[in-house]
Amino acid sequence: MARIAVPKGLSHVFGAFLGDALVGTVTLEFSAKPKMRHKAHLIGMFVSPAARGCGAGRTLVQAAIGMASERPSLRVMTLTITEGNAAAIGLYEACGFKVFGVEPLAIAAQQGFKSKLHMWREVLPASAASSVEG
Repeated sequence: MARIAVPKGLSHVFGAFLGDALVGTVTLEFSAKPKMRHKAHLIGMFVSPAARGCGAGRTLVQAAIGMASERPSLRVMTLTITEGNAAAIGLYEACGFKVFGVEPLAIAAQQGFKSKLHMWREVLPASAASSVEG
């Protein structure tokens, strides 16, 4: 059996640095499927505990939104987050994401099951976003 690689150009990893130290990452994934090319999914968000609260998370999310807005066909960004992560939910809401659904029993943990929140935000093309801001 052969391993199938992800087609090039379908994801972009962003890094946040404090000096020379990598303190956070997030990945923006795109779809190769014709009916799904208008969507991107934000995954793997991590900011080291020592760097939390200094704006690294917001900078990462805003960088991903900026890249998404440069793709003319992209209209929607989505993400999922485990229930109870109030700081992350607040960050995503501050960046324009809204909850559109809850997946119950999504994660089986030692303490029991946890739900996943599904969030989305519209992505405006860079040209439209700059005309709205200006």
